[in-house]
Amino acid sequence: MGRTQHRIRPAGTCFVTIDCWAQRQLLKGEVAEILTDQILQCRRKGYYLLHEFCVLPNHLHVLFTPRGDTTLEKAAQMIKGGASYRIGKRRKFLALWQDGYHDWRCRNESQYTAYAVYIRENPVKAGLAEKPGDWPYSSANPKFATSLDPIPQGLKAQEGSKAVMSALKG
Repeated sequence: MGRTQHRIRPAGTCFVTIDCWAQRQLLKGEVAEILTDQILQCRRKGYYLLHEFCVLPNHLHVLFTPRGDTTLEKAAQMIKGGASYRIGKRRKFLALWQDGYHDWRCRNESQYTAYAVYIRENPVKAGLAEKPGDWPYSSANPKFATSLDPIPQGLKAQEGSKAVMSALKG
């Protein structure tokens, strides 16, 4: 009898949450800057299209679409592993990440919009910023406007919802 193959999720736009080990507040200051840079660096290297992200003190959210032969698992590994390596050069943590991650696939434009709004509003809900654009480690911050990719073709907004999408990007 053959060995059971591990199922790999097909590529698609995904909302991913990655938690710090034991919900510890480790993603602050220099660590948050390194992690934000790692998220952007993975995009520049072509692992995924980056739509939204937010680094909070004890977890992060990313809305992305894996590209080429990159799977969801590999994209999450590149964020976690790359950041761990870079952070480990400067600071020593016994454990940085909770095992695994939580993911939800965007099946349509309304789910995409809901996830994007959730990510942008998260620092405000957590009491870390007054407005989404004030949080320095979030795609809502104007300094990251040119680092984001547009909504994927398969999830394009229809005529009636263009106002929602333009408000989201503006």
